Amino acid sequence: MSLAIRAAQPGDAGLILDFIKALAEYEKLSHEVVASADDLERDLFGVEPKVFCEIAEWAGKPVGFALWFYTYSTFQGRHGIWLEDLYVDPSMRGKGIGKALLVNLAQRCVQENLGRFEWWVLDWNEPSITFYKSQGGVMQDEWTKVRIDGAALAKLGAA
Repeated sequence: MSLAIRAAQPGDAGLILDFIKALAEYEKLSHEVVASADDLERDLFGVEPKVFCEIAEWAGKPVGFALWFYTYSTFQGRHGIWLEDLYVDPSMRGKGIGKALLVNLAQRCVQENLGRFEWWVLDWNEPSITFYKSQGGVMQDEWTKVRIDGAALAKLGAA
C-alpha cells in the first residue's frame, strides 16, 4: 500500500473543487455546487482559515479528500470536528482510503482533546451508512436538520 494523507496546500483548490463536484454528482446534488476554486483558495488558505482539508494520495496521485472545520458543544464545553465532505475516487474504494481519512481526523480529535467527530450522511446512501457504522458511527435519527438560505436567509437577516 502506498497511501499518504497530507494537509491541503495553496494550489490544491482546483483539485478540491473537482472532488467536490464528483461527490455532488454521486449524491445527485450537482445543481447545488456554486463554489469556485477561488472561493476554496480564499477560505482554505487565507489569512485566518476557518475550514481545513486533507488530501489522500495513492502512489503520489490524489484520490480523495476530507474537508472539515471545528465546532463547539455547549453541552460538553469542548470543541469538536465537523466533517463536511469525505470522498474517495470510485476506482480506489475498498483500499482503506476512506477509513484512513476518518482515522486521521479521529486522531486529531484525540490529540487536541476534542469532544466530538460528526458529519451528515444521506439516508439513501446505504454503502456509506454501513461503512460509518462499521467504524463506530452512531446514526442520530432523533435530530432534524434545519437550513435557511437564499431569499429566506436574506429576509431573516434583514429583520
